[in-house]
Amino acid sequence: MKRNIVITIARQYGSGGRTVGEMLANDLGIHYYDHELIKLASEESGINESLFLETDERCRRTGFLRMPPDIYRGELIGPDSKDFTSEANLFNFQAKAIRKLAETCSCVIVGRAADFVLKDYENVLSVFVHAPHDFLVEQAAKVKSLPTDELERFMAKEDKYRAEYYEHHTGQKWTDAMNYDLCLDSSKLGFAKCVEAIKAHLKVRFGDDIFE
Repeated sequence: MKRNIVITIARQYGSGGRTVGEMLANDLGIHYYDHELIKLASEESGINESLFLETDERCRRTGFLRMPPDIYRGELIGPDSKDFTSEANLFNFQAKAIRKLAETCSCVIVGRAADFVLKDYENVLSVFVHAPHDFLVEQAAKVKSLPTDELERFMAKEDKYRAEYYEHHTGQKWTDAMNYDLCLDSSKLGFAKCVEAIKAHLKVRFGDDIFE
């Protein structure tokens, strides 16, 4: 690509947002970041990667509603503080890794409230991928072998976690279209056309020669 461009993708479970992100990264020849962000944050902070994973899992079990909001403002807590390995500071280090990526390379970043972390960066296009309930269930069933009622409960729990995670760290609603540059219904477009829609938007936003 002609300049460093970052595409952030938030997505409902079953919408194919991750697939769209992978397809887009492959099409553009740029890197795709999802779970790898935890490894980068671990390397950045010196905090063992397992602690990031354990904290994520604990928050999935308990949710964020019991914790007061902790909106990301760019700060980092030093190793001399008892809060160095707190959930909030682990997020801060993930955010630092995200910001470093935005400053050094073109890439696709999925999840981790990356759109909010990079909201002041001019080289970022934020995308939200969504779809109607029936389509989400149909797509989720392709990767999760569960009875429909169990699958729907799993999906609801997963999206609840994503919504709480986003609101906890941003103070904003995860599904609010105003938080994103582009919202795509993958049931109407299909994954390949979602990729094309994002590429078209990149051209409009950054110029017809962006891919040269």
